[in-house]
Amino acid sequence: MSSSALPPPILVADEDSFGRLVRDLAAHPVVAVDTESNSLHAYRERVCLIQFSTPAGDYILDPIRLPVLSPLAPFFANPDQQKVFHAAEYDIICLRRDYQFEFVNIFDTMSAARTLGWPQVGLAAILDTRFGVTMNKTHQRADWKRRPLTPEQLDYARLDTHYLAALRDLQLQALTESGHWHEAHEEFERLARLRSDPDNAGPDPAAFWRVKGARELTPAQAAVLQALHAFREQQAERQDRPPFKVMGEATLMELTRRVPRRAEDLQGVPGMSPDQVRRYAHGILDAIEQGLNASPARAPQVAREPDAVQDRYDRLYMWRKNRAKARGVESDVILPRTALWDLARRPPRTHDELAQIADFGQWRRDTYGAEILALLGEHP
Repeated sequence: MSSSALPPPILVADEDSFGRLVRDLAAHPVVAVDTESNSLHAYRERVCLIQFSTPAGDYILDPIRLPVLSPLAPFFANPDQQKVFHAAEYDIICLRRDYQFEFVNIFDTMSAARTLGWPQVGLAAILDTRFGVTMNKTHQRADWKRRPLTPEQLDYARLDTHYLAALRDLQLQALTESGHWHEAHEEFERLARLRSDPDNAGPDPAAFWRVKGARELTPAQAAVLQALHAFREQQAERQDRPPFKVMGEATLMELTRRVPRRAEDLQGVPGMSPDQVRRYAHGILDAIEQGLNASPARAPQVAREPDAVQDRYDRLYMWRKNRAKARGVESDVILPRTALWDLARRPPRTHDELAQIADFGQWRRDTYGAEILALLGEHP
């Protein structure tokens, strides 16, 4: 099926069309939602499009043109309106971060597919299998902040929501018939509570340790890498580009190992283009000099869990794996990894104590509580 048979999407880019959108959304109990951000093209990503689909049409809201979106807050927080996402986690975190929206009553079609044990959970694969719709991935990595938007971009963006309500209907029936609706609903409620990590609001001075190979360096080399990494971060922020588009991590490691001291020494560094040499030579050499004169950098030590905690985690991990295999789902559908560690670190002895475990809601307590209490009780 081709999207050419669908009515054109409605672009919402001024106050009048925004008002009409808000009024239309209020009239529907189920609305599909998606977002497009520019994480591949900016230092700090932002929401660049918000798509909505109702029986009345497909809407594409331009938050670049309409930066004040507070009239949408009641819609997202309305318990009587279900907001249907696919892979809701990223959308919810971005919308809450950029606009402080709160979310109540969501349905995530990707989460539902995982709960049902569907072999494919990506939207393109599901639409192809269930609706015979082929999605064009040409614009998957587009810079959604650039304007004007092309008709092809608008059509691509609209397909992310156009079929979600129909997919939700199929999945709701399947979840109800299989007895997994309450399980899925519990996961939807967890997703609705997600928010960005406040610790990641600014540059992390220890982020250079996450560069591949960083922990294999000597402390003196690590100090050089730290300075180079900070230089790259500064350039990325100044240019509003993702750090990897300024310089790749493999290039940072090459510079760290070679320690070039002259501009001409940069010419042979793998990954350094002539343009990069021309633009960054002075800053790179300064960063290397700073690193050479800095105190050696030693990798932070990861605290080892006590043996009793690790033993409980290992047993819970195997229990979860066996449960998931028997049901034909991924292990984290049974229980998230965060919950396993919480159970291992502060093992509950009663159902009341189980209720204090993060991501361990009523359905999971009723379904798995007795097994987990017995498992932990066997090995205190």
